[in-house]
Amino acid sequence: MLKNEALIQETTFKAIRSSGAGGQHVNKVSSKIELTFDVMASLVLSEAQKMTIVEKLQHRLTKHHVLILQCDQTRSQHKNKELVIQRFFELISNALIISKKRIPTKIPKAVIRKRLKNKRNLSLKKSNRKKPDVD
Repeated sequence: MLKNEALIQETTFKAIRSSGAGGQHVNKVSSKIELTFDVMASLVLSEAQKMTIVEKLQHRLTKHHVLILQCDQTRSQHKNKELVIQRFFELISNALIISKKRIPTKIPKAVIRKRLKNKRNLSLKKSNRKKPDVD
């Protein structure tokens, strides 16, 4: 469906210093990886695929339709890069899945008749609780 290698060619990676607590090693090593992917500038995706990605991932994209993913789970820059690439492919492939349109089921006539009968019985029960009219 999608050419993963071609998609990787269109992404840019940047190594950043990871935030949070740590020792001397954290302050001098850039192990956090940031992946950026410009959806509209992609040559691999068709126009329809671009529109579905923009529609489904609108809360994850910038206003210029750029997807930014970050990973700082491990201390290794290479493992973080692998993790962010894996997450990127999952995100793109899930966004391109077209869900089937739901066809509402028809309510059977027996169910409708049963509901109306129950309503009638409840109405009779409540009307029998009233005081009789003595006129």
